[in-house]
Amino acid sequence: MSPRRRRPSKHTRPVSDRPLLGGTQDRESRSDGDWIVRRVSGSAAGKAYRCPGCDQQILPNTPHVVVWPENPSLLAVIGGGQSLDERRHWHTACWQRRH
Repeated sequence: MSPRRRRPSKHTRPVSDRPLLGGTQDRESRSDGDWIVRRVSGSAAGKAYRCPGCDQQILPNTPHVVVWPENPSLLAVIGGGQSLDERRHWHTACWQRRH
């Protein structure tokens, strides 16, 4: 019998291979580049996040958006990360107000 193969950690897989549950995903163009925006339903939002737009909490069970740059070089714009693992959770209204 061959040994069981373990699935790689989600943290080592590219963002495009990671599941984000509940919601729809679109590409949006803004003055600062192209962004992938995933709408998360309230029922799929199980933990609290801090919105970079207003610096307030997004409470569990609150519909919101998860945003990351389509081009990794834009990460400095949303927080200075080095990889696509730097997705940010935004209140939907805060993301819509962002220019």
